[in-house]
Amino acid sequence: MNIDPRPSVIAERLKRVKRVIAVTGWKGGIGKSVTAATLALLLAKKGYKTGLFDLDFAGASGHLVLGAKGLFPKEEKGLEPPVYEGVKFMSVVFFSENKAVPLRGANVSDAIIELLAITQWGELDFLVLDMPPGINDAALDVMRFARGAEVLAVTAPSLLAHDVLERSLELYKKLGVPVLGVLENMSAGTRAKGADAVVRRDPGLERALGRPAALLKTAFAADLARAAAKLGITR
Repeated sequence: MNIDPRPSVIAERLKRVKRVIAVTGWKGGIGKSVTAATLALLLAKKGYKTGLFDLDFAGASGHLVLGAKGLFPKEEKGLEPPVYEGVKFMSVVFFSENKAVPLRGANVSDAIIELLAITQWGELDFLVLDMPPGINDAALDVMRFARGAEVLAVTAPSLLAHDVLERSLELYKKLGVPVLGVLENMSAGTRAKGADAVVRRDPGLERALGRPAALLKTAFAADLARAAAKLGITR
């Protein structure tokens, strides 16, 4: 009988991580990756030992948000993520040459489990996960192996986005996954029903992408910092 040792290895890798924040969303274009990367920068700026793990095989973009170029993890009894702007950063893009990854179904899950098993995070206050989109095998596997992960759900002020959000959150709650709250991104300023915090639309955000110092000065980052405090992520 073949017994996969990786689940126990993953538990060991995450043993010294105090909190895992899984930033997830169930529609494209809602700002999930920008939220995850900016949250990691904000936490690092506050002095927390922080990691960012981009697990979005379909559209890894954390490296673009951060402006991280020429990075690659060190091999030392696994992989040690490079540190960029105070954040330990690991991404599937390191192994895909910034191209789409032609994996399907079980192969995506297997690749994610392998990355979780080989990455050495060490001691962290926070590990922010940029989750695979939707609720599929890959996303469910991350939640299964990164035990204790808390979901930060990102949505947008759209009827479609909110409808998908409600259905997806209902499933996560049935599975017993802890949900920190719902963050409505690109808000017009009023909080929609079901949202716990809002980040207003920021016309200057696009120009700041790829420049961490500029990104942290945006209205987007300021709103996200307030939302993180409100949702109990930071004090």
